[in-house]
Amino acid sequence: MSSTAAASTTATAGRGTRMTTSRRLSVMMFGMTVLVLAGGGVGAVALSHTATVSNRLADRISPARTAVSRLESGLLEQVAAVRGYVITGDPGLLRPYEEGVAAEGATAQRARDLLADEPEARRELDAALALAERWRAGYPTRLIAARRAGTSAAELAPVVRRSGLAFDAAQAALTSLEARLDRVQAAGRADLDRARGLRDLLFVAILATLLLSSIVISVLVRTTVLRPLDRLGASVRRVAGGDFEHRLAPEGPADIARLTADVETMRQRVVDALNTSRRHRDALEQQAAELRRSNEDLEQFAYVASHDLQEPLRKVASFCQMLQRRYADQLDDRARQYIDYAVDGATRMQNLINDLLAFSRIGRVYRDDREVDLAATFAQAESNLSEAVAEAGAEIEADPLPVVQGDPTLLTMLWQNLLGNAVKFRSPDRPPRIRVAVTEDTAGWEFAVADNGIGIDPRYADKIFLIFQRLHPRGAYDGTGIGLAICKKIVEYHGGTLRLDDGYADGARFVFTLPKPAPAVRVPEQAGELTPVAPG
Repeated sequence: MSSTAAASTTATAGRGTRMTTSRRLSVMMFGMTVLVLAGGGVGAVALSHTATVSNRLADRISPARTAVSRLESGLLEQVAAVRGYVITGDPGLLRPYEEGVAAEGATAQRARDLLADEPEARRELDAALALAERWRAGYPTRLIAARRAGTSAAELAPVVRRSGLAFDAAQAALTSLEARLDRVQAAGRADLDRARGLRDLLFVAILATLLLSSIVISVLVRTTVLRPLDRLGASVRRVAGGDFEHRLAPEGPADIARLTADVETMRQRVVDALNTSRRHRDALEQQAAELRRSNEDLEQFAYVASHDLQEPLRKVASFCQMLQRRYADQLDDRARQYIDYAVDGATRMQNLINDLLAFSRIGRVYRDDREVDLAATFAQAESNLSEAVAEAGAEIEADPLPVVQGDPTLLTMLWQNLLGNAVKFRSPDRPPRIRVAVTEDTAGWEFAVADNGIGIDPRYADKIFLIFQRLHPRGAYDGTGIGLAICKKIVEYHGGTLRLDDGYADGARFVFTLPKPAPAVRVPEQAGELTPVAPG
């Protein structure tokens, strides 16, 4: 099974056995929500119970106890008022009695309402109020009526004593009720204290539970989500740093495991592509090495062949010329014509060999690369062509030329061939005008050499750069047809391009480029980005 397939199988297994990060977080948030709701519910119940106990104590028991105390105080005031009236006979002393009787009804009704949820206390209240009513019906009313009728206080003394006994029974009932309410009030306060304690305990427990849950969720998120992400990031950085053989093991939630498996699959594909590219690169390097050897062999062959053919050709030409001079008077016109053909053929062959020898030396013999002032090479080429330029009456105009990196001999040869062609292939009806234009961009310079000569048919734009290709008969123009091929090889040797501007209609216009020197780069030991280094 391949690594990619294994990674896919692992990812599938991870998806089947692990929850995703979102699902884990959803479960954690759901659990947290349940805890919050449960804690809120329990807290609400505790608060409600505390409020109920507090409200019962504050709104019913305590006011009821106060109302019973008022009933007892009212009865005491009534007894005092009746006794004072019986002793003094002053009617004004009956006013507290009358007011107490009137207020007792409202107070009694309020006490009944407050004790509606306390049946035992209410029964005692009703019993005490019945005894008080019985006391008023049996004694104060009779005493007041008798005193108004003129009965003396001494005569009413026995009745007053019996009235006191009846009042004591009513007062004892109210005192018993007060004692009961005091007990109920104490029990309510104890319940309130317990409810408050339970409430505080519940709130502390809820707070502790929420805090513990937050800590547990934080630990779970860190161990199940953040830690696998950290490991994944560290592994990715390790692979990005050049350790392409480092395998990534899926772990953590299903989506993180799936992401890890996808990154592992990508890593394996990158490794496979890298291995393939390395094999292709090795094959290309081997082919390039073989091609270099083949080119070197061919160049060496061309050099040797051209060099070794020089001597036989010189001998053929020399002996033919000697034969012509020595035996000219013994030869007829046809023999002399044959000798002329032989000398001309040997001479042309020698020129072809010399041009082939110059072509083969480009990039092999001329390798003096350095900073070259193109203005100096241009001036040298003009000087070499001065005789032809003067004879044709040519005018040459050029923009300021830059300094480039290259071989000065080859660049001089480039200008000489381009300018020489412009002079050679001039129009018969006007003197040659040659214009050299220069433009610069970020990559380098572009040069255009334009003339007003006979021009070149765009159909032959590619053919003119082939070696020994001529567009005119051999007798029309001198040369071997290798000049533009040499120019193209020189430009390409310097990293540029050469082409014919097929849109130029006033003659011929050749455009070539020369690049700016590229900054050196430092290659790291491990695979990574190339770091520019300033040329030194």
